[in-house]
Amino acid sequence: SFEEAARRWLALQEDSWRPKHCAEVTRRIEDNLLPSLGPLALDDIKPKHLLDILRQVQERGAIEVAHRLRGYTSNIFEMAIAEGEVEIDPAASIAKALKPKQSRKYPALVEIERCREFLQRFEALPAYPQVKLASRLMALTAARSGPVRMAQDHEFEGLDTDQPIWRIPAAKMKLSKAEAQSEQNDFVIPLATQTVELVRLAIERTWPRPYLFSSIRYSHRPITDMAISKPYGQVPGFEGRHVPHGWRSSFSSIMNQIAADEGRQGEREIIDLMLAHRPAGVEATYNRAAYMPQRRRIAQAWADLLLQDQISPQELVEGPRKRQPTR
Repeated sequence: SFEEAARRWLALQEDSWRPKHCAEVTRRIEDNLLPSLGPLALDDIKPKHLLDILRQVQERGAIEVAHRLRGYTSNIFEMAIAEGEVEIDPAASIAKALKPKQSRKYPALVEIERCREFLQRFEALPAYPQVKLASRLMALTAARSGPVRMAQDHEFEGLDTDQPIWRIPAAKMKLSKAEAQSEQNDFVIPLATQTVELVRLAIERTWPRPYLFSSIRYSHRPITDMAISKPYGQVPGFEGRHVPHGWRSSFSSIMNQIAADEGRQGEREIIDLMLAHRPAGVEATYNRAAYMPQRRRIAQAWADLLLQDQISPQELVEGPRKRQPTR
């Protein structure tokens, strides 16, 4: 049956996928495909049958999910074809019959003046100090939300030297399960002087809690993604125009434009490396340590631009706060 084949295919992925991703794919298949296709023999499943199911998924607005489900189904049938159980993949012919995937673009400000204004207005809002500090660290490093929220003091090295870094463990990066288990894939971010000042303050405020930015309610957990993204949507004059992930686009757009204006077009690849993007055909672990002097210079230039006329980290934590929640 289709369900038996799907379960076998999922079992094959367990060693290469992270548990969270494997659980998510399993849930999608169980919720959307197995109710109709599960009991059917593989030979009985036709393209039109599958297309009708996926169009129902699209009708509820889940266009990306429908395309993913088609891909999962195709993989299941490819496995079955290789094992001699069936000869045709009914999912292969219906991709163009689905609504086209929508490109996912995060709202982001790409003018330095607007970035400064947004940061200033956000930091003037009542918020928990750890949320404001996490937001500024995200803005300064252009790191993804997960590594920022789950940052721990031992990840920051050389704060007393002229080469301070944030070494993000591979397990916290967007990598395959196998890559995430290797320390060679740790990602290193050079820190500007302003970032070092912020990190020092965050560490002082954190000890002995495990995370730099711990939850108010549960000190052993990091703050949630919503803790930052929700107030971002409430910044006066910037509603819907910038999200936490948008700092990556802000950094890339602004620093690439400056490099182009100054005749340094070759810096595009370096800026991509600073965002943990991996160019095809270049060895990944080399990328993570490459061009460190240039990356440090770019990081400092970005911090100088972004924090022009902004308050210090100490003033940041002493600003308007939210009330502590009561249980």
